Amino acid sequence: MQSEAKTVDRYFDELPEDRKEVMNRLRTLIKENLPDGFEEAMGYGMPGYVVPFSRYPQGYRCDPSVPLPFAGLASQKNHIAVYHMGMYAKPGLHEWFEEEYAKRVGKKPDLGKSCLRFRPTQVIPYDLLAELFRKITVDEWISMVDRI
Repeated sequence: MQSEAKTVDRYFDELPEDRKEVMNRLRTLIKENLPDGFEEAMGYGMPGYVVPFSRYPQGYRCDPSVPLPFAGLASQKNHIAVYHMGMYAKPGLHEWFEEEYAKRVGKKPDLGKSCLRFRPTQVIPYDLLAELFRKITVDEWISMVDRI
């Protein structure tokens, strides 16, 4: 579900009460573990973590009017989605994540085309997500995108 919120803070203010605690915990986790250089911004109706124009002036290849996206967080109708594009771009990272998730949670992650889905009653491996968000720097992400 896309939000009409213009700011990330407004997005979080508008969340249903039963989602606020988990979403705020995930937001804090991302902000504390994402390497320096990424910025939090609204995009595509959800909070995103982007490479700002000051660092990558050409913006997103699909739409140069928006900063280069890297990650996102959304409260969907039936789940919470964590988007991490680097997981699909950095060789071996997707496999590492799936293996670590299975070890720590005891089952495979619920992966969409570009996101991790967490149902309301599901265990969220916060420590693993923190590790995932530390694995790619801004410069590495820019380099990966430029090679495509």
